[in-house]
Amino acid sequence: MTAGSAHQRILSPEEIAVRAGEQLTFLHLPEAGVFADRALRLRVLAAGHAMRDFLLFVAELAEAQHRALSAGVDVPLPTAEQIEAAARNGQPLLMAETWPRAAVWRDSLRALLQDLARRLGEGPARATVLQLSSASDEYLETQAGRLLSGVMLGLDLASAPLVAAGLQLHWVRLARQTAARAAGPVAAFGRIDDPTACPCCGSRPVASLERLGSEGARYLACGLCATQWHYVRVKCSHCQSTKGISLQNLVVADGSVAEAQPAVQAECCSECGHYLKLMHPVRDNGLEPVADDLATLTLDLLVSEAGLQRHGVNLLLLFGEPNQAPPPGREH
Repeated sequence: MTAGSAHQRILSPEEIAVRAGEQLTFLHLPEAGVFADRALRLRVLAAGHAMRDFLLFVAELAEAQHRALSAGVDVPLPTAEQIEAAARNGQPLLMAETWPRAAVWRDSLRALLQDLARRLGEGPARATVLQLSSASDEYLETQAGRLLSGVMLGLDLASAPLVAAGLQLHWVRLARQTAARAAGPVAAFGRIDDPTACPCCGSRPVASLERLGSEGARYLACGLCATQWHYVRVKCSHCQSTKGISLQNLVVADGSVAEAQPAVQAECCSECGHYLKLMHPVRDNGLEPVADDLATLTLDLLVSEAGLQRHGVNLLLLFGEPNQAPPPGREH
């Protein structure tokens, strides 16, 4: 064998992806303007949209979340021992289903709802907002528990987006304040055993996106705490298979593709029958995962008709049989 001709092992696609990931920032925590960006995007998307009124309502809700986040309310944070234990066990630190919800989340939700009500005109939406603002602690905790655990039975779908907004606000505060006290996200949050779940709160992603400035790397976006984490491209976010992956685009009435280079597609897996939306900010740099997921409901309907199940969860848009009973008021 001549000098310089030593055999070099060819890396597998998975190994190449891992090495590429080592040069990328694994985790991006929510910015201070996360809700303001969402509200702005929703207002842009609402123009001429079939769901205009709903998108504008959610925009108002996001603006109320932004004002609440800007207020600088402190929340109880994990201890150094809890951070170490989560890292040692490969578990999310702020696990949504099990992390103790301090009373501050309910107080913040009620303040958010009162703020929102002042900006809404008279109508059913405002009535629902005011009704929920006077709901009992027990009711709010029960609804929150069902939302975070994915239990639809007994969930009031009319008020669910409002409860979800309070939970989003609380978990964004938790993530940001925990990282700040721990001197950065790397010190607070690490890789967990399940790469498809949010490393901060363990929630499922609402969508995935190719982040600008990250060499086209794909990140999963949490619908609860708005954290984004790196995940290998062309790999199912449900079963982690790299086989049978295809992209589905929106079509128009004549059956042709709506856009040659759509900004939002559905990444479908024939191995497990699930899909998650894939967003391309390079094609539309105003994309925001939660907002654009809401505005592309037609794509969900198209893919669902083909028999695929949605993997992502958008807490602001849930389906099922709503509980029509009004929330019980607080005891005085």
